[in-house]
Amino acid sequence: MRDFSHFVKHGAAGTATMDLALEGVSCMGCVAKIERGLVTLPDIVKARVNLTERRLAVEWKDGKLDPARIVDRVAELGYRAHPYEVARAEASEAKETRFLLRCLGVAAFAAMNVMLLSVSVWSGNVSDISPEQRDFFHWLSALIALPAAAYSGRPFFRSALQALAARRTNMDVPISIGITLALGLSVYETWHHAEHAYFDASVMLITFLLIGRVLDQSMRRRTAAIATNLAALRADMATKIGDRDELTETPVAALVPGDLVLVRPGERISVDGFVVTGASEIDNSLITGETAYRMADPGSSVFAGTLNVSGLLRVRVAAPAKGTLLDEIARLLEKATEARARYVQLADRAAALYAPVVHATALATLVGWLVLGASLHDALVTAIAVLIITCPCALGLAIPAVQVVTVGALFRAGVLLNKGDAIERLADVDMIVFDKTGTLTVPEPQIVNQADIAADVLQLAGRLALGSKHPLAVALVKASGAAEPLPEVNEQPGQGVAAFFDGHALRLGSAAFCDAWSEIAEINRRFPEASVIAFACDGVAVVFALQQRIRDDARQVMDTLRHRGYDLAILSGDRDTAVKTAADALGVKAWLADQSPAQKIARIEDLRSAGRRVLMVGDGLNDAPSLAAANVSMSPVSATFLAQSASDAIFLGERLEPVVQALSVAGRARRAMRQNLWLAVVYNCLALPIAIAGFVTPLIAAAAMSGSSILVTANALRVRQASSLIGPRAHAPH
Repeated sequence: MRDFSHFVKHGAAGTATMDLALEGVSCMGCVAKIERGLVTLPDIVKARVNLTERRLAVEWKDGKLDPARIVDRVAELGYRAHPYEVARAEASEAKETRFLLRCLGVAAFAAMNVMLLSVSVWSGNVSDISPEQRDFFHWLSALIALPAAAYSGRPFFRSALQALAARRTNMDVPISIGITLALGLSVYETWHHAEHAYFDASVMLITFLLIGRVLDQSMRRRTAAIATNLAALRADMATKIGDRDELTETPVAALVPGDLVLVRPGERISVDGFVVTGASEIDNSLITGETAYRMADPGSSVFAGTLNVSGLLRVRVAAPAKGTLLDEIARLLEKATEARARYVQLADRAAALYAPVVHATALATLVGWLVLGASLHDALVTAIAVLIITCPCALGLAIPAVQVVTVGALFRAGVLLNKGDAIERLADVDMIVFDKTGTLTVPEPQIVNQADIAADVLQLAGRLALGSKHPLAVALVKASGAAEPLPEVNEQPGQGVAAFFDGHALRLGSAAFCDAWSEIAEINRRFPEASVIAFACDGVAVVFALQQRIRDDARQVMDTLRHRGYDLAILSGDRDTAVKTAADALGVKAWLADQSPAQKIARIEDLRSAGRRVLMVGDGLNDAPSLAAANVSMSPVSATFLAQSASDAIFLGERLEPVVQALSVAGRARRAMRQNLWLAVVYNCLALPIAIAGFVTPLIAAAAMSGSSILVTANALRVRQASSLIGPRAHAPH
């Protein structure tokens, strides 16, 4: 008996949960089948499939069900399941990508060579080719096409067989039938020295469809790093302080509330707790989004995942491995990602109706011609012509072709797409919610009072700052352009750095360290949101005020978005005064400050419940759950890895303009997708009656099918041309 007990999590409400990785899941039809099939088991409380991650979360009454029965039930439904492990899931995705790329390479090579042979036959048929030469070219095409199709068509054949074994159908079923029958008829016709064969159509169809499949897989892999990125923020080990003050490296999972841990400067805090002794600055930006460092002294709360900047702290553990704020963010993120993964793409909605109609039409054609007295060969040829002419090549290409072109257009605009269906969701947006810190502002703080400070003082302070790793010192180095450190710099932890240079005593650090209390008070009055670092030369102090500035084009972008009909808002974990200042500068009337991750999600869910289609733009760890909860999301390239993983798109550079361009291109792309689907439908409506009537040979059917594919591809290319015309006429939601 298989033992899954160590993969089961036991909840406090008398329930147990387990995550399973799924194989063979390709569309929302698969999702619905698995979920409906599992809830028929007694004692199952909930079953949810994340299509993006191909991950199944099952909850059942604890002690009432053997977890192995869940895996067996999934197998009965036609899929494979095994316990979800991050490393294994990543390896599986990488393996699948390599497999698809190999299939695409073989198919493309075969398509190019078979097409060269077909062109020779076509031109020879209207000139002087002999039957022997034509047969030779056909058999040579068969020698290339048959093994190539058998190898490169495996993604479709495998999916179709799994669907049929589970007594269901999907888009791969008519594709596989069409390819198989076209190849079989081609061999039959070649054996009987016929004038036409259809090897070229089969391998070209496989090639086109594999392009779309590879694109979808590559985007899926980009989004699979959420669990890994969260794990990177968790410290596996902590320095535990024993009863006799002995220090031992202890796994965080082995800590219990009440334990005492030591946190050194520069270390990431591993637990939620409160400071017992020591004082330090804490960088909470990943958790709360607040720009300024927060002072932590005895009694102050600290959270796992935050950074201890300067001092030595002793922390009493309140929550170690489980129950931390970081765990709460992970839970919110997983819940939001699962909800958005249930979005049904335009292609899936069209495909749900397409396959049964194609099968029924081809079968009716075969039966009809037999009833009318046609021979089995003629009736079969006509039915195959119907299958070929209606083979969902145009429909299969309608969305991927636009996606390929759109990805390129967005890349040229400085936007990297993480998920293929984000194009459709971007086009639906009518409201945009921005985080402030690192999103509307550039991530690196800059000196805002530089005009008040002499250039030689700035340069000397910058050289001294090279001796410190404090983030404000790093920003000071960048602003000064200093490249040569001062000799014999001494660092005093939690205070600053000092040096004796050219007969002068120099200090850089806190107000107390530089005796700059009055100067800092004045700076705080002038720049209340700024972080400060003092510099003293022979006791004479100056203070540098550092603050994140609003991106250069932020006001212009806000005005453009408002002009196009979008509603704008700011949700930030930063302080009230900092958020209000930014909102006033950008003309944004709707804003909320001091927002926790849960509050951000609640606000976005309220907006969605009211019918709003929300684009969230954010960059921090605290933004990741709300990025996943929004209809669609974007992050700057400077965002945390977790935020980038949770986002649908990433924009490059220090400008916000790519957000506007992404919305414009997405609007044009969705129109092209809809046009392509209508082109495929109109093509089938015109071609199908002619094929059923027997006026279309398989060769003409293959040519028509290829023509429809070329048509939707050409229409998709218009997105690339239109993307260079972004301006006042670009997409607006209303």
